Amino acid sequence: MFVKRGVLPGFGLSLGYTLLYLAFLVLLPLCTLVIKAGGLGPAEFWRVATEPRALAAYELSFGLSLLAAGANCVFGLLIAWVLVRYSFPGRDLADALVDLPFALPTAVAGIALTAIYAPTGWLGAPLAELGLQVAFSPLGIFLALTFIGIPFVVRTVQPVLEELDPSIEEAAAVLGATRWQTFRRVILPALLPAVLTGFALAFARGVGEYGSVVFIAGNMPLKTEIAPLLIVTKLEQYDYAGATAIACVMLLVSFGTLFAINLLQRWSRKVG
Repeated sequence: MFVKRGVLPGFGLSLGYTLLYLAFLVLLPLCTLVIKAGGLGPAEFWRVATEPRALAAYELSFGLSLLAAGANCVFGLLIAWVLVRYSFPGRDLADALVDLPFALPTAVAGIALTAIYAPTGWLGAPLAELGLQVAFSPLGIFLALTFIGIPFVVRTVQPVLEELDPSIEEAAAVLGATRWQTFRRVILPALLPAVLTGFALAFARGVGEYGSVVFIAGNMPLKTEIAPLLIVTKLEQYDYAGATAIACVMLLVSFGTLFAINLLQRWSRKVG
């Protein structure tokens, strides 16, 4: 098979380092995880992976991660649009604040969100009077996952928006297109691959998130217990095989979901 080489040398060495990196830092830990879970045997693995507490944790983690990533696609696109297309006082500060969830320790974010949205917090108290409980409920988990996932969408969409020529939108308006038609037929197809990439990154971060969620969730089994917390609980009980079994299920579901998103992203690029 013919391999296209670049002008600069070093293909063999760089390929070797790449494979070595993937083998030791990605494939080896994942293989160890599968081998450890395989020690349970098929019947015991199925029992541990499908017990009611585990199923509830899967549903909560994957379901809320999908919802939070979807919400971030909408609001992340809106934030990126404002930062790219408009000039206003404090724009640089707003742009810097987008990266705050990256720099802020997740545990600190979880404590801060819990303090604000607890029944006695600044926002939690008036919401509780309206009958809406945020902290110690699935809504609080959704809020935490949205907080930590929003930068992924903004930072993947923003460069594409900066490269998108505004004259294309002006040409569409001159040709008689409405604002909605311009967005749907001109802007959205160009942004869709970046939006899907941001969605995948926000979803992947949300599925494995622990620090910012564990404080605001309340951690009630079958109600607000996320899958990463269940894994940590089993590790604290020295149930290493059970923890790896749940981790394997999360790995398979996450990989399948991300693979489907990547296929959709590739299809959108071909269509666009």
